[in-house]
Amino acid sequence: VQLQASGGGLVQPGGSLRLSCAASRFTLDNYDIAWFRQAPGKEREGVSCISNSDGRTYYGDSVKGRFTISRDNTKNAVYLQMDSLKVEDTALYHCATADCLSNYYDYWGQGTGVTVSS
Repeated sequence: VQLQASGGGLVQPGGSLRLSCAASRFTLDNYDIAWFRQAPGKEREGVSCISNSDGRTYYGDSVKGRFTISRDNTKNAVYLQMDSLKVEDTALYHCATADCLSNYYDYWGQGTGVTVSS
């Protein structure tokens, strides 16, 4: 099981980025998929999750109303649209197979870095 997050970069506060999560050798639609982030010196933080059973989405309090998770099963991809970015969103972002209800992360790959700075 291998997942690859991409789409990170440097953006100014208030800007937007869209992260992508792709998988090789398995179908993302068979799993709950989560995004989590980790900033230097900080605890890992759950950002969002999308259920494979009913498509329900979940968000951390710090990103609610600003981030949107979605799937494109035709492309075997999961996306995280991040709007109104804040300096405190700066972190390494990972996508992972997960259980949305228990916040359990199973497999994840290398993350993609997001830096929000003026």
